[in-house]
Amino acid sequence: MRTKLFIAALIASSAFALPALAQSQDQSFAGSHAEAIVGWDRVNDKSSYDASRDGVTFGGNIGYDIQRGSTVFGVEGEVTGSSISDRTSNVLNPGDRLRVKAGRDLYVGGRLGFVANPRTLIYAKAGYTNAQFITDYDSPATTPALSFRERDNLGGWRLGAGAEFKVTDKVFAKAEYRYSNYGSQSNGVDPERHQIVTGIGVRF
Repeated sequence: MRTKLFIAALIASSAFALPALAQSQDQSFAGSHAEAIVGWDRVNDKSSYDASRDGVTFGGNIGYDIQRGSTVFGVEGEVTGSSISDRTSNVLNPGDRLRVKAGRDLYVGGRLGFVANPRTLIYAKAGYTNAQFITDYDSPATTPALSFRERDNLGGWRLGAGAEFKVTDKVFAKAEYRYSNYGSQSNGVDPERHQIVTGIGVRF
């Protein structure tokens, strides 16, 4: 009789323990992750030029998170490109061409989040960003013809916030807004950047 009662109690406790274990696993946002991201990209010049251009940003992100209760701490690194490009002509000489293009963007930083529900993480982030801008100039009508390319690497800071959603135990999707500021430059420009990105990633 005692054996039957023990078996019945064991089965009952297992039935309650399995859902609790599954819920605990669902709440885990810890470990390494890698993701692909794409989204809207805007570069503004806050100086007297007062210019802005929109495009698409795309790239990848890797990171590592530690979870303590409902709080998540993480570090991450990111490499992205951009479709932003501005072209104009007849700048200095008749028939010349000038193009300024947003190049690669590097980011490293940290994030702090909390588990809003078993499958959702809300977080804020901050870190260092280094963006490259490429300037191409051609003046075929001058004698001799003039052509050059210049790469400017601008360092600055980034702040952002977003939400991460579990699709499965390993796969997640995210949506994020971030703002980057590169400070006033020696050439008079004062660039800043606004981005809204989505991503799909995997934890391992």
